[in-house]
Amino acid sequence: MNLAEGVQIVSFGLLSLMAIGAALGVVLLSNIVYSAFLLGGVFISIAGLYLLLNADFVATAQVLIYVGAVNVLILFAIMLVNKRQDFVAVPRAWIRRGATALVCSGLFALLSVMVISTPWSFSTGVAAGNSSIVTIGKHFFTDFLLPFELASVLLLMALIGAIILARRELLPDDAVAPLHQPALTLPERPRELIAVGPGTAAGTIARSPSDQNN
Repeated sequence: MNLAEGVQIVSFGLLSLMAIGAALGVVLLSNIVYSAFLLGGVFISIAGLYLLLNADFVATAQVLIYVGAVNVLILFAIMLVNKRQDFVAVPRAWIRRGATALVCSGLFALLSVMVISTPWSFSTGVAAGNSSIVTIGKHFFTDFLLPFELASVLLLMALIGAIILARRELLPDDAVAPLHQPALTLPERPRELIAVGPGTAAGTIARSPSDQNN
């Protein structure tokens, strides 16, 4: 085993441990925000595994789509949800947790048997200069140009629909109250009304406590 193979084995072990640990955190943590952040760690570790397989385009798409779009969308959805009720514990929650653990253990055992029994073949990798990104990019803009443009239009329609659905027509009373206050200013103290004589328009002028000190 040479130095390159050793680096690949160590990288594979670190990325695998990172993916498994982050995935367990996604499932086991009770804070949904932490789970969403750890989900991004799972996506990044999987992108690293794709790089070890010389799948540079799949790794780039994994980071751009899953980390940069899906995971960010999940975080925005979690943080923008207006939750108005407290969390209520589900009765007999241990039954659901036990069933979930049993199903996950069965899937893990099934995948482990499949990995061990499958005769994996090793390849020497792609030749230099034949990057998959260049090849796929040529197909996108030649053979599959129409589906590529239709997908972009579909995503634009989904974005416009999400903006329309998320728009709020009515604001709560506590949000409407401070609208008269100028931006980037602190709320002033209540002004005191003092009389200055009958020559004024209303017989009084407003004077703030800071003016009284001066």
